[in-house]
Amino acid sequence: MKKVFLFLTTIFIIASCASPVDDSPIDSEMDKMIGQMLMIGFRGYSVDSDSPVVEDIKAGRIGGVVLYDYDVELKKAERNIQSPEQVKALISSLKSYTDDIPLFVSVDQEGGRVCRLKEKYGFPATVSQQYLGDMNNPDTTAYYGERTATTLSQNGFNLNFAPVVDLNINPESPAIGNIERSFSADPEVVVDNASIIINKLNDRDIFATLKHFPGHGSAGSDSHLGFTDVTNTWQEAELEPYRQLINMDKADMIMTAHIFNSNLDPDYPATLSKNIIGGMLRDQLAFDGVVITDDMNMGAIRDYYGLEEAIYLTIDAGADIILFANNLVYDPEIAQKAGDIIRKLIREGKISEDRIRQSYNRIMKLKYEQMMSFSRVSF
Repeated sequence: MKKVFLFLTTIFIIASCASPVDDSPIDSEMDKMIGQMLMIGFRGYSVDSDSPVVEDIKAGRIGGVVLYDYDVELKKAERNIQSPEQVKALISSLKSYTDDIPLFVSVDQEGGRVCRLKEKYGFPATVSQQYLGDMNNPDTTAYYGERTATTLSQNGFNLNFAPVVDLNINPESPAIGNIERSFSADPEVVVDNASIIINKLNDRDIFATLKHFPGHGSAGSDSHLGFTDVTNTWQEAELEPYRQLINMDKADMIMTAHIFNSNLDPDYPATLSKNIIGGMLRDQLAFDGVVITDDMNMGAIRDYYGLEEAIYLTIDAGADIILFANNLVYDPEIAQKAGDIIRKLIREGKISEDRIRQSYNRIMKLKYEQMMSFSRVSF
């Protein structure tokens, strides 16, 4: 319970400093806020006090991590996931180095092809979201949703990058339909099944992430690999799952897509677009929760924007957590580099301290909810 009280104390201290007219230096507090906006991937089945990711945690440079079973850059199935016992020990070690603010420990556990906790490693078997959508049976979806939630909870995860709420507009879409990641082309089927999955995750104190806003299901190419233009294929209906789930209070976190749509923004892909994040998601759909970027190492961003430009644009657009999966390319110093860039943008007046506080407060609200749930269980 000591961490609960420390956490609450931190919330009250930060809230008291959040006035827009307070221009006094708050370097240490701002460093903490910046750190909460960064989530990274790392290498290793275990960590110790000298591990780069642990150094980032102890220094407050990151607010979360993401685990993978495959290292794309090395082209090896050697990353963070080997067995349930190993994963549980790894996550326990990571969390042991946190101080007063909980660490997001996330994974892409959608089911089917996108499943990091695989049966071959000793985890329960999964099915794809398309399978669940085709069945469209609440009991079946609840069964597999409960299985996923239990697996994540038992091993220490508190954030899942799922469910996918992209509509299956193009069944051959290489990143979505072709690998069975979408429930359906019907928004109602998507909402019905996604809400069941979200409920099961939340019941186990796991936050869910709706993805990929404003919709990746019509794309004819893969944003992991490069520029992905949906100008001529995207449909207004792709917003419907977000609209309904936000109105149902089922949107813990929303992940942006790296897709480009000149009708929505003539200049930038969604992750970097103030029109799309600020205009459509924040204003039109009235979402004031946490927005997380898709992996900023993906080709659709990395191949067209420098690191500083991408970080500036996504923060200015309204993103709260910037994700560097550190898998397509690997940089053990990415958290330090990204934090330094954000501090530079603040010093230059390109990003205001109030804008950082805004994201920090959204993140803290979410972490506070989870912390309170854990404290109630402990009583």
